Amino acid sequence: MDRRHLLTALGGLALCPICTVTARSAEGAKWSFAEGPIGPSKWGELDPAYKACSIGTQQSPINIASPIKAQLPPLKIDWGKTTNTIANTGQTIQVNIGEGSTLTLGKDSYKLLQFHFHRPSEHRIDGKSFPMEAHFVHATPSGSLAVIGVMMTEGKSNAVFKSLIATMPAKQGPAVKADLAINPLGLLPSNRIYYRYHGSLTTPPCSETVEWIVLTDPVQVAATDIAGFAKLYAMNGRPLQPLNRRMLLRLE
Repeated sequence: MDRRHLLTALGGLALCPICTVTARSAEGAKWSFAEGPIGPSKWGELDPAYKACSIGTQQSPINIASPIKAQLPPLKIDWGKTTNTIANTGQTIQVNIGEGSTLTLGKDSYKLLQFHFHRPSEHRIDGKSFPMEAHFVHATPSGSLAVIGVMMTEGKSNAVFKSLIATMPAKQGPAVKADLAINPLGLLPSNRIYYRYHGSLTTPPCSETVEWIVLTDPVQVAATDIAGFAKLYAMNGRPLQPLNRRMLLRLE
């Protein structure tokens, strides 16, 4: 996620700079997920704005292991049951949200802007990678970010994800009206226990501005629907980053 694009989204454009192979962050240098001269290990050298990618100490994603149990606030998710538009951004499949969907975390309130997908999962839990990961991106008017990460595993069909795969644009282009069956609440597991840590965007400029909320339980989706997404985007995940001395917490 690129903070500059997310702030643009606050103005109504709701763009998300996640990419699968190659991308150019807003007004920045070209970069790629594939290892090579513009791959993840080189991001910090490509543009002065990307320095955090190499020198940052609170980078994402991470392997979630040995969290500390804590009395964290429950997630108050107040999302609408329908979405606004869907787009093939050339980087991922992204669903944009209209007004009125919010996340409250303690005293902080965030607006749900959009959600999108990674394959395979960017985060790992106890070293385990999942076939996909959904990111629900929230922001305050000032640009503070909170992202809910949901692991996706093969299992029984999920009606919401099935509708999304069936109606997603096959080629990059402008956003179109989303299928009314795409209810973001249907992509959440019933258990809302979560891990929490402070981290970064997972694409350049890798700004360390994200409050990460990763749910402990995955959501099941059909293997055929995962395969459908993979036909468009086979890989769009950043390699794991070190935890360093950050506090990794788990809702008690």
